[in-house]
Amino acid sequence: MNPAGHRLGLLFAVLGAVGFSFKAILIKLAYPYGVDAVTLLALRMGFSLPFFLALGWHDQRTRKPDPLSRRDILMMLGLGTTGYYLASYLDFLGLQYISAALERLILFAYPTLVVVLSALFLGKKITRRAFGSIALCYAGIALAVAHDLHVAGEMHDVVLGGVLVFGSAVSYALYLMGNGQAVGRLGAARVTAWASTAACLLCLVHFALTRPLGALVQPAPVMLLAGAMALFSTVLPVWMVSEAIRRMGAGPVSLIGTLGPVVTLFLGWLILDESIGLYQILGGSLVVAGVLLVGKRG
Repeated sequence: MNPAGHRLGLLFAVLGAVGFSFKAILIKLAYPYGVDAVTLLALRMGFSLPFFLALGWHDQRTRKPDPLSRRDILMMLGLGTTGYYLASYLDFLGLQYISAALERLILFAYPTLVVVLSALFLGKKITRRAFGSIALCYAGIALAVAHDLHVAGEMHDVVLGGVLVFGSAVSYALYLMGNGQAVGRLGAARVTAWASTAACLLCLVHFALTRPLGALVQPAPVMLLAGAMALFSTVLPVWMVSEAIRRMGAGPVSLIGTLGPVVTLFLGWLILDESIGLYQILGGSLVVAGVLLVGKRG
């Protein structure tokens, strides 16, 4: 492998992990201005939509693939619903109640959910290693929840926020289960472009049905944060992670992705003044260890 290409892939993988981790920070920064979850999500997806349309157009021009069949279109709609619309909506709602660090830890447990859902729906056996991984992840989440309960003192908020974000992780795990089959047939760029476009449109329709159009007029800081969320925590990370996988392979990129909870923990402390406690550090370590274990081969 070209060393320069490998180094660039490593840089893309790290920046992609940081970009995805920064999303929760941007959301938490926007909420004090009074914007609600539906409106903020609509702004993020509205700003992201032109980039995903451009990706789909570019893929169509360069590869000239066969037109999408009705089955493919329904699959794109299903992937967009679970992976980017529902998962994002539940995540945005949950961040109204819990810290950015706890949100990232709960979301980061999605590989264990893929294992469990694959066992339930696809009949795949859960190995002893997978059981160990699941135990580590949820012990870590329990410690992080204990930290948030101690700091926040509001059990209702922490439990509600945790359940919403866990629902987001389940939705994302369902997306990943379908995504693998779709990418194998249609290609990563095509699936990313059209599933994301479907999600953007669903978010905008949700907004149109539940909010007045004037709600899109937000203070300048909210518009800037939504734009930053679209560019630096949605479009660029998706592209950088795809490029990193192309240059390095999925395995190394997945390992680098374990930086996510650590980055969010640090950024939450640095930018949001969220406290860092021993339970949170131990919990984060257990979750990372669990994800590394479930992803280990052999």
